Amino acid sequence: MTAQSTLDKAGRIVLPKPIRDELRLQAGDTLDVETSGDKITLRPSKQQAQLRKKRGIWVYRSGEPLRQATVETAIQEVREERRKHTFGERP
Repeated sequence: MTAQSTLDKAGRIVLPKPIRDELRLQAGDTLDVETSGDKITLRPSKQQAQLRKKRGIWVYRSGEPLRQATVETAIQEVREERRKHTFGERP
C-alpha cells in the first residue's frame, strides 16, 4: 500500500488509517525508523509486548486472527481435559 502524509511543525506524521489497520498498529505502539539515502523506513518494533489490556482484559496479539476451526478445536480440547480432571477417565 502506498500513501502520502505531511510532516507537521514538530516533525510528526500521521499514518493513514488503512495502513494502521493493515499492520494492526495502535496508539502507543513503537516503530523502528531507518534511513538509507533518501529513503525512510518505518517498521513496527519487534519488542512489542504480545499482551495488552483492552477494555480491562488482557488480550494476546498474535498478529493474525485465529481461524474458527482452530478456536473450536481448542475449546473442545479444554472441555475434554476438564471433564477428565473432574470426573476421571470413562470408557
